[in-house]
Amino acid sequence: MRLNAPPAAVHPAGLPDIDDPNQSRTRALPARRLSDATLTALAPQARIPTYVRSRLRPSVVHLGVGGFHRAHQALYLDDLAEHGISVDWGSVGVGLRSHAMRDALEPQDCLFTVVEREPNGDRARIAGSICRFLFAPDDPAAVLAAIASPQTKLITLTVTGNGYGVDVATGELALSDDGLRHDLACPHVPTTVLGYLTEGLRIRRGAGGDPVSILSCDNLPRNGAVTRNALVSFAELSDRGLARWIEANVAFPCSVVDRITPQAGDEARRLVADRFGIVDRAPVITERFRQWVIEDSFADERPPLHEVGARFVSDTEDHELVKKRMLNGAHCAIGCLGYLAGHRRIDEAMNDDLIRRFIDRLMSEEIAPLLPEVDDLNLDLYRKGLLKRFSNPKIGDRLQRLCSRGSTKMPSYLLPSLADALRQGRPHSRLVLALAAWIRYLQGVDFDGRKIEISDPTDAELRSLAFDASRDPSQLLARTDVFGDLGRQPGLAAELTEALAFLDRNGPRAAMAALELEIEVAA
Repeated sequence: MRLNAPPAAVHPAGLPDIDDPNQSRTRALPARRLSDATLTALAPQARIPTYVRSRLRPSVVHLGVGGFHRAHQALYLDDLAEHGISVDWGSVGVGLRSHAMRDALEPQDCLFTVVEREPNGDRARIAGSICRFLFAPDDPAAVLAAIASPQTKLITLTVTGNGYGVDVATGELALSDDGLRHDLACPHVPTTVLGYLTEGLRIRRGAGGDPVSILSCDNLPRNGAVTRNALVSFAELSDRGLARWIEANVAFPCSVVDRITPQAGDEARRLVADRFGIVDRAPVITERFRQWVIEDSFADERPPLHEVGARFVSDTEDHELVKKRMLNGAHCAIGCLGYLAGHRRIDEAMNDDLIRRFIDRLMSEEIAPLLPEVDDLNLDLYRKGLLKRFSNPKIGDRLQRLCSRGSTKMPSYLLPSLADALRQGRPHSRLVLALAAWIRYLQGVDFDGRKIEISDPTDAELRSLAFDASRDPSQLLARTDVFGDLGRQPGLAAELTEALAFLDRNGPRAAMAALELEIEVAA
């Protein structure tokens, strides 16, 4: 599968596109509540499962059932059954925090609608690969039993970078975390991902269970290694024998995932009801592109995902580097600069010629030259594809979502490019401006004096340092949990001070324009 093109297997033939949103209002359909009983009636306007759902074997346990999981991994599993490849890879979905997904999925038999939106038309598909949903706080024992079950061959995770209980910069356990401390004291009623996995694997070992694979699908550098280190380290705190068993019997393949999936709320529910006649409490809105690159390192049987567009490789590192630095790094820059420039959606920002040229040159001149060659990938085509995907008006991802959890995203996606550029003496002015924009965003007020609602686990601490950084960024750069060794790079503090001063005095548009004209950003 080429990284810069979606696999053909994921685009079903014969499903009509519904394109013009104005015309769609004249074609409004009588809406039916989504359930197994209504699937046949919904078939004319949406692709529905044609396999017998009761025959699905739930051999996958997924922790963290959100929109991205349902737009991505759950659809690949659905494809295995839909294309007649295997019914052995249904899943048990687990919610860890909010009961909203339980309340949405259980009344509709764990079915959900995925709408793929492109400028030339929309497609609706109903997926049925989730066999059962468990809300962990309701019944921790049921979740532990699912992890320990001999039927479970694969455990997958989308719990965000903050869900692994580790310091992003060092990879060490965050033992100050209240949840981790609770789970060490009360392992039978866990509250965290590591607590559930450790206790579930303890039960599995005690029952003589088979080896199992744990596959992280979160955007973490070397996500499989992060998961392994976190879980083994946590298990060692209470049971060294269990930690050794995990090392010997649990595989942690790395993976690279990609599909732009904005948060879906009331607007998405109305769209699905009006356009497709489906009353769905939790629809998913996404693009047609999707990608899944997986390290071929499993403890036991692996799902035949390569037959439905995923790709197994011996090492995901180069694929990960390209995707995270190009797509996610560009997202970091678009989010902060676009928001400060007055935009609220990514497609609006990308339709601003100044921002589009800035992002194009950021990727082509400052990020791409630092990346390795990857088989079957043309970086130039990949960059152009990203620009097109970012500009999709049917997706309209919110810039505030791109800016959320910046203290985790920036060190994972954008700052590594800046560090490499500084070490190699390569151009990096746009990377510095993107960093300055994040710092300015953290101050919590835009250039029109309006309050910015910031979503970041270290909001209060970083905001204080961000205000001081306008005069002297050294204290902020000393935060090794965010910047690692980058803050000690010679000359960075001075460059950042100049960029912040120019940004504060002239605003984001003038700052981007200065770089577009290759005028030095100086105070």
